[in-house]
Amino acid sequence: MKSLFDDNIYLEDGSKEKSSHLKKEVVPLDRLKNLEEKITGAVEKVKALKEDKITLERKIKDLEDLLNEKNMEIEALKTEKVSIKDQVEELLSEIETLEL
Repeated sequence: MKSLFDDNIYLEDGSKEKSSHLKKEVVPLDRLKNLEEKITGAVEKVKALKEDKITLERKIKDLEDLLNEKNMEIEALKTEKVSIKDQVEELLSEIETLEL
């Protein structure tokens, strides 16, 4: 009886003969195995890229949050600068009135 893994051909008299078409069968099996390996590699690469994408999206979100925070700090400093400038101008005005 011949199985999937049998490399021999059984003749009508029960004797075995090495398969001459074995090489023809092996090539497609090798090609199938090669294709399977390529697909597996591609799937692994896609998974890795998806993980990288998620990581990069988190980094983008963190950096955007940091940028917004820094922009708010800048606005607060500008407001403080204007306030200090106004105070200095007021003090200079008071000094001028004392000199007169």
